[in-house]
Order: sequence, then structure tokens, then C-alpha cells
Amino acid sequence: MAATVDTVRPASETFEAIGSVHRIAATQHDRLPAAVAVARRHLADLDRAVSRFRPDSEVSALARLAEHGRASVPASPVFVSSLRAALRVARLTDGLVDPTVGRAVAASGYDADLAVVRLRSGAGDPDQTDVVPGWTRVSVSDDGWVGVPPRTLLDLGASAKAHAADTIAALLARDLPGGFLVDLGGDIATSGAVPPDGWRIGVELADGSVAQVVVGRGQGFATSSTQLRTWQVGGRVRHHLIDPRTGRTALTPWAQVTCSGASALEANAASTAAVLLGSDAPAWLTGHGIAARLDAVDGTVVRTPGWPS
Repeated sequence: MAATVDTVRPASETFEAIGSVHRIAATQHDRLPAAVAVARRHLADLDRAVSRFRPDSEVSALARLAEHGRASVPASPVFVSSLRAALRVARLTDGLVDPTVGRAVAASGYDADLAVVRLRSGAGDPDQTDVVPGWTRVSVSDDGWVGVPPRTLLDLGASAKAHAADTIAALLARDLPGGFLVDLGGDIATSGAVPPDGWRIGVELADGSVAQVVVGRGQGFATSSTQLRTWQVGGRVRHHLIDPRTGRTALTPWAQVTCSGASALEANAASTAAVLLGSDAPAWLTGHGIAARLDAVDGTVVRTPGWPS
């Protein structure tokens, strides 16, 4: 007797885009090529809209206009949706995850693709920083106009990828039968039918080892790490997570934080905020009812209520 779709292991495919490795899994194997095509198209649109490193992106064009004062432009649906998601994350985290940190990120050395940044061999001023204008000064109108204060470079990296995972998962559920897992560089969303044993999701450490496997049954997951996107400036190690309160690379005891949430976006909001909160993160996560695993730089593991041991 042939195995039914519900009893076989989901098929998956990995590919690279927007500087990360992604994986799409489908419970119905014949639907996987179409699902991957949907994901690739959406990520290409996302890159054209919000990449800080493409001079032809909408984010770059808006930043050039903002050099001369407050700027407002009509934006694509992908840009508008991504920015609204970023502003929602800012509200959920009381501004800890702020999309206006772009210039501060660039000042820390991350102003080009990471491979280019690392080739500079640590040159630069380790104390250089830049202003964070503040997310409350960003506007998105009902008719799709985006406004930013002077000298604003938006950095939607903390939320755009997670929002894209949720969006792609929703598109797949709308247009294709079966169940899907969308893993965009560690931001995970699922939709449609859930495999009988759930989605098996590995918590991967920076060295590539899998520290734990958890089972997903519809919730989102996200990991924020201080160990992967790193480089040196003036002999000091930097990572891509900027604390908007200081405009500098966040000082934190956490190597990475993995959270679950109602969506990949909410999980990413929590994991990023936890890194920025440092030692206050476990209490903050617990108080917000967020199940999380926090891996410290010294190897210590902290779990909040709800995260499996």
C-alpha cells in the first residue's frame, strides 16, 4: 500500500536570497516547486523594496531624499506592508526594536553586504555612532505614502524577514493545498495542514550544531543571534543588533534567543527585544507570556515558562 501524503515526511528545499539561507517544506511533495517559486518571487520584491545595500531600493531612495529634510514618497505594497509590520513591532516592544536605526547600524560598520564589511580587516573608529531619529516620527498613510524625519535610513532587517515568512505562508495556504513551513533564515511560519507529528524544528547554534528540537503545531518561531552577523571595527567585535537607546551595538550576555509566538513576526519581535534587554530579558519574556530559550555566551541556557526542557 502506498503511503498517503499525511504519513510521509514533508519534502523541503533550501535556497539563498537576501543574504540568508531559506527553507520551504511541504506536506504534499508535488507542491514544493510551486511553493519555492512563490517564496523566491516575494523575496525578490522584498529586496527591491527594503534593502539597505541596493542603491535602487525604495529604502535607499527614501534615505537620499531625507538627507535634505523630512521626506515623503509613495511606496510599493511590499514596502508599506513591511514598514507597518516594523512599526507594530516597535509598539509591541515599547521602542526597543526601532526601524530608524539604519544610520547607527551603518556607523557601526555594517553599511554593505557582510562579506564586504569583513574584508575591511577591522579598520574604522570603534566609537563611531549616529542618531536614531525614533520610530514614532515615521508615518504610513492609508494611501501608501511613507514619511520619515530628516537623515533617516530605515533598517527593517529585524522584522521584514519575519513578516515575509508570515506573508509567504499565508500565500501558500491560500493558493496551494497541503501544509507548509517557511523558514527564512531562522524566522519560521507555518500554514495549512500540520504533519501528524507536528513540524520538527531545530534550535541551531552558531557552530551549526542543533541544541534542541521542538515541535511546532501552527505557532511561529524566531531566533536572534549575536554570533553570526559579526565583524570587527578597530579591534572590537560588532554585531548587527543596535540598541536604539544608545545607538551602539547592544551589550548583552546572550549568544542567541529563540522565541515562539502567534506569528513569526511576534516571535522575532520578542527574540530581538530579549537580546537588547540583556539580563532583564527572562523576566520581560515571562511577564509577557513568551516561551523562549536563551543561550548565554558562557554556555548557560535559560528557559522561560512554556519552553520545553
